[in-house]
Amino acid sequence: MAKKRKQKRDTLALVESPAQVLNVIEWAHHHDALRQTRLAVLPPREATTRLQLETMAELARDAGLAASWYEPRKSAASMVAVAWELFPRLTKATRLVIGDPFSRFVQAVLPLADVAEVVVVDDGTATISFIAQLTRGDRLTRWHLADSGRDVLVEALSDHARQFFTPSRRDGRRVEVFTSMPVQAPEGTQQTANTFAWTRSRFGPPKLKDTADVIGTSLVETGVVDAERYLAGVQAVTARFGAGRYFAHRREADAKLARIAAETGLKVVRPDVPLEIAVRRGPVSRLMVSYPSTVTHTLPLVLADTGIELAVADVPSAWLNSGVPVGAGDFLESVTSSARRRHGLR
Repeated sequence: MAKKRKQKRDTLALVESPAQVLNVIEWAHHHDALRQTRLAVLPPREATTRLQLETMAELARDAGLAASWYEPRKSAASMVAVAWELFPRLTKATRLVIGDPFSRFVQAVLPLADVAEVVVVDDGTATISFIAQLTRGDRLTRWHLADSGRDVLVEALSDHARQFFTPSRRDGRRVEVFTSMPVQAPEGTQQTANTFAWTRSRFGPPKLKDTADVIGTSLVETGVVDAERYLAGVQAVTARFGAGRYFAHRREADAKLARIAAETGLKVVRPDVPLEIAVRRGPVSRLMVSYPSTVTHTLPLVLADTGIELAVADVPSAWLNSGVPVGAGDFLESVTSSARRRHGLR
């Protein structure tokens, strides 16, 4: 009997968060490229994210992807060592999939890649600002970070990244954006809708409870929203809907979550996977109340066959900390309003 030919893995995906892993799986499932894709997992130092990444790496392997674990953030030396270790894979890949186009490490290794195709998968609502900046030709910067002044190296990496993510007729490089966000990719860039077909086929549908759940956000941790005002808002939402559980964002601080549990009576849940998978596993409440975040756009797709209702809570401008970038409030409002328009959320 002839030996089974080993599938060549000519697609390399650089991922740094559990949601990015999920969206790479969704992209590969959509394009029937699960066996051709290799994940390079580049974890942060934060413990909860690392645990979720470990779980998601195993799910990716179960789905057919190869996954390798790297540690670029232990030190400057480890960053160089990982870049050197990735070099052969970057030069041999014909397609590169990026989870976070704003990542400084990713931007630093892009010059090592000479690929015919680039894919950017969703990294949450950051995709909205990424597409807007790419369309305008702006330097790539995270929406919630204030300008920290001129840094020649950072500017050079950002400028090269912007060019890398722009289709090139001269080099013949194609660019695809795989997204569930309300965006319109720049002219010449292929846009593919992420419908979470793999997640819906792999998990659920969940058992439903006649209660309400609150979905948390990391806006306090990123310095955008005042902690006391956020806590008061969670208390108000809990009282209004009689909520029983609080699904924590992976970046939420333990001290803040302890206060939420103590002062609202909510049971805090830290999922070991992205919320899109956690809610499909269930059980889950018939009503879920979220603050402006990625899930206001992803959960309506993930839960389309369940009868679960998703509501969106506003973040008033009075909640914003002083010193946040101009336009931060408008950005959050656009996330909320676009989710309501697209999915009929209340």
